[in-house]
Amino acid sequence: MIRAIDSWVNVDMDEWGDPDWMVKVAYEYFHGDMSCLRSRDLSEVIDTMDANGIDHAILDLNVHAPSKHTLSFVEAEPERFSIAARLDPTTMMVGVRLLREAAASWPVVMARVIPFMHDLAPDHRAYYPVYATCVDLDLPISINSGIPGPPVPGECQNPIYLDRVCLDFPDLTIVMAHGADPWWDIAIRLMMKYKRLHLMTSAWRPKYLPAELLHFMRTRGRDRILWASDYPMLTIERCLPDARALDLAEDVLEAYLQGNARRVLLKR
Repeated sequence: MIRAIDSWVNVDMDEWGDPDWMVKVAYEYFHGDMSCLRSRDLSEVIDTMDANGIDHAILDLNVHAPSKHTLSFVEAEPERFSIAARLDPTTMMVGVRLLREAAASWPVVMARVIPFMHDLAPDHRAYYPVYATCVDLDLPISINSGIPGPPVPGECQNPIYLDRVCLDFPDLTIVMAHGADPWWDIAIRLMMKYKRLHLMTSAWRPKYLPAELLHFMRTRGRDRILWASDYPMLTIERCLPDARALDLAEDVLEAYLQGNARRVLLKR
């Protein structure tokens, strides 16, 4: 069995405060219930990882209000967990300073911004101090792309907006998160154009990934696509078997499940 690295895991769901859009996505998009919005304890997450062959997980952390619960995972199991530092780009230099402080204090392996939360496309000037800081710190950045599942703004997450970002920041490593539906072709074309642009299939069951993305993975894009779950919104038990069942050569599957994340995010 090929081992995995999960690049999007949430362990403190309480810090989100159950906004209406998240409740709707739990029930209407993932066909779950309020258990999706329950925080997880360390033993539960470790047991889930061990049972499914996951060596490492990258935990979402809001740097504007860092979760002590999330940080306790990193402190207890530093070999199993790292941090994705999520910030609000509209706070400008406040967010930048918090990102720098987080990177200096904890094992931060990437920054994270979610455009729909601000209804700002990623080529807006508010993001540029964050991008410059990521280049300075040698941090990749995760940027949600594709139309979100909940009833929130979607046009701001069209991957075409990353074209200008990649041009302006050629040294920035970007990971498009949560797929790119319905703009898969645009995302693939941009990855062909920019060698530092990647895509993470978080929040997607791999059995529903489009044929054009699988073809890209088998050919020019075997080093560009990262697996992730978005646990517990999408359970690992549903998501990871789908990935292992894909019609991919062993080396392509290994790169998808853990090799690309190990190289791009963990730099190992």
